[in-house]
Amino acid sequence: MVKNIISLVLLLVSVALSFKHGWDTFNYKNNPDASRMMAELGINESFVPYFGALTVIIGILLLIPQTFFLGNLLNAISILLIMALSLQGGNYKTALIEIPFLVIPLVMIWLKYPFKN
Repeated sequence: MVKNIISLVLLLVSVALSFKHGWDTFNYKNNPDASRMMAELGINESFVPYFGALTVIIGILLLIPQTFFLGNLLNAISILLIMALSLQGGNYKTALIEIPFLVIPLVMIWLKYPFKN
């Protein structure tokens, strides 16, 4: 029971973060911090909509029991990509900040989908 509650909380947090980051990515021109971060990571402006779409798709995949593992796997890969691009750009602080967010999808895979028996 406690395992399901923890898994549900992590699922809700992860889905909310995915949708929030996807929305922020689509509206990056209105947010100078997001534009600055994309430039620091070396992400070309033409790739930004693809990252936004991927983030929203990850949030949707997390909600479906059959695609829960794939959503978490893609989430972990996207976080690793951000960490690698940060390290390549010399931004160690961002790479270190991403570590707890990398742990979330891995723990969710271990805990399994909260409503699946």
